[in-house]
Amino acid sequence: MMTDPIADYLTRLRNAIKAKHRIVEVPASNLKKEITRVLYENGYIYNYKFDDSAVQGTIKIALKYSLETKESAIMNLNRVSRPGLRKYVKSDELPRVLNGLGIAVLSTSKGVITDKEARKLNVGGEVLCYVY
Repeated sequence: MMTDPIADYLTRLRNAIKAKHRIVEVPASNLKKEITRVLYENGYIYNYKFDDSAVQGTIKIALKYSLETKESAIMNLNRVSRPGLRKYVKSDELPRVLNGLGIAVLSTSKGVITDKEARKLNVGGEVLCYVY
C-alpha cells in the first residue's frame, strides 16, 4: 500500500524530467487525472492520455521540452500538503508561487484548480503542490 500517491506521481514526473524522457506512465486515479489536466491547461506538459484497459489504468504523459535548450517546461515540483501534515488555505491566504510565475495546484470544493482560478472563484482548499 502506498501512503502518498500524489508524492509518487510528482516523483515519477521529476525523475522522468531529470532523465530527459519524452513520455512517463503513472498509475491512474481521479485526483492524478485532474492534476494532469491542470498541468496540461497551464502549458507544463505537452499532452496526456488516459489508458483504462487495466483494472487501475494508467496515465501516459508527454513531457514538454524547449527545442533550443532542451530544458523542461517544469523546473520544479514541490509537494506541499502531505498525509502527515495537511495544508489548507482560505481564499484570502492563497499562495503565490515565484511571484505569480508558477502555479499552486489546489483541491477545492470546485474541483482541482490553480491558485489563480481559486482567486477568481474566491475559494480556498488544500494546497497539493507547487509547479514552476
